[in-house]
Amino acid sequence: MANVESAKKRIRQTEKRTLRNRHIRTTVRTHVKRVREALAKTDKAAAQTALAEAIRKIDMAVSKGVYHHKTGSRYISRLTEQVQKMA
Repeated sequence: MANVESAKKRIRQTEKRTLRNRHIRTTVRTHVKRVREALAKTDKAAAQTALAEAIRKIDMAVSKGVYHHKTGSRYISRLTEQVQKMA
């Protein structure tokens, strides 16, 4: 356990940041899952709506520093490609 005040503060900051990042990451995963479910049902309208929301959430996570910008771009690119390939 930390004995120095600055180390204790660091622990508090890390706990807060971890909770915030976990919430953002979970939200992104949920929205990506909604896109994949719409793809599985072959519902193009629902997939496009879910994709738009997922892109917003991924971009938000990238801006908060939860994901690297290239990781966010990769997720968006792959999901968009799958939605566009739908018949």
